[in-house]
Amino acid sequence: MEATNAESAPEPEKPLTPQEMDRFECMACGYTYEPTKGDDRSQIAAGVPFHEVPLNWRCPVCGAQKKRFANVGPAGTPSGFKENLSYGLGVNVLTPGQKNILIFGALAVGFFFFISLYGLR
Repeated sequence: MEATNAESAPEPEKPLTPQEMDRFECMACGYTYEPTKGDDRSQIAAGVPFHEVPLNWRCPVCGAQKKRFANVGPAGTPSGFKENLSYGLGVNVLTPGQKNILIFGALAVGFFFFISLYGLR
């Protein structure tokens, strides 16, 4: 009988990894609450998800209320709505860092091609 009770017992909920924790950005000043860092000023420990932050917590930069924060998703994930990530030429699934490398890399290559034209006579 103990074996059936152990099998039917719900498994404890697995804690979220830093890659799964959503970040929240203040719509007034742009401060981003990162759960992996917490908030030292308000004694909020690292690893506390935003929904567990007290309701009376305020933005450490501008003092905006908690309800003035918008979910910007986990760090290092593609920006935008999940249903729109399949559209386009594949750049919608790139992270912001990958997009920066693509854009500035293309600008650097274009600049070097432009400068190489001075070598032609």
